[in-house]
Amino acid sequence: MTVLHENTESQTPASQRRGTARRRKPLRSNGYKVFRFAALVAVVLFLIAPLFWMLLASFKTNVDIYDAGKSFLFTPTAENYANVLQRNNYFVFIFNSFWVAFVSTALSLVLGVPAAYAMSRFTMHRSALVVLMARVIPGVSLLVPWYYVFSNLKMVGGFEVLILSHMFVALPLIVYIMMSYFDSLPIELEESAQVDGLTPIGAFRHITLPLSVAGMATAGILAFIFSWNNFMFALVLSGSKTKTLPVAIFDFVSYASIDWGGLMAAATVVTIPIMIIALFTQKYIVSGLTAGATKG
Repeated sequence: MTVLHENTESQTPASQRRGTARRRKPLRSNGYKVFRFAALVAVVLFLIAPLFWMLLASFKTNVDIYDAGKSFLFTPTAENYANVLQRNNYFVFIFNSFWVAFVSTALSLVLGVPAAYAMSRFTMHRSALVVLMARVIPGVSLLVPWYYVFSNLKMVGGFEVLILSHMFVALPLIVYIMMSYFDSLPIELEESAQVDGLTPIGAFRHITLPLSVAGMATAGILAFIFSWNNFMFALVLSGSKTKTLPVAIFDFVSYASIDWGGLMAAATVVTIPIMIIALFTQKYIVSGLTAGATKG
């Protein structure tokens, strides 16, 4: 009987076995989809939880923040936001942050885009190495030399020193992104334009530059976000009149206590503009970063 059973299994058509295997595949794929969805939800919750707690705490009093029984059930109050926006003159700090971020990003784009184009179209390996080194060197390690130099030049506490320090990080970032973007653009377009009578600079202005708008938008947005969120440079180099938002938030932390309600409200004020920018420009950021991934 055992022999007959084994012979019967061996005589099973191959097509029937393949059909059984095909019917089993959806079970495995559905399980993988469920696992992937669960992992994605876990990661999203892990990333959103601090933001959610920050938003809730910004509407609580300090007494409610320390009360575990009022984690979700509490009486909301806007006192923290009133304290941030009215009493602490945060509109001045918001303007300072925007001004430093805007000017440093604009100047970095003006200088970085032509530099990236030159490095992409001409053989400039040493210059590219310098840009890479500037990206690798931590900006914090340069704070002491910067402070020494700028203090001797009587520039500490002004907007100029903040803009220059932010450009040190933003400029290599923009050059690095735009080099990859220019490498992905076919050089034949510029050669055809030069055959039609344009100069190399004219081909860059009228052909290459309009095609690289997505890359410039990506580089500019990332540079602006860095400048807006920067804390260490502004902490060391800013003054009382040029204080930016990240440094102003630090005022809620004292030696004896921490005003958690005001701190979370100020952090929300800092975060909301960047979240809005990221929400409306994420399409351009993704397209700009992936455009230089392949050449041709």
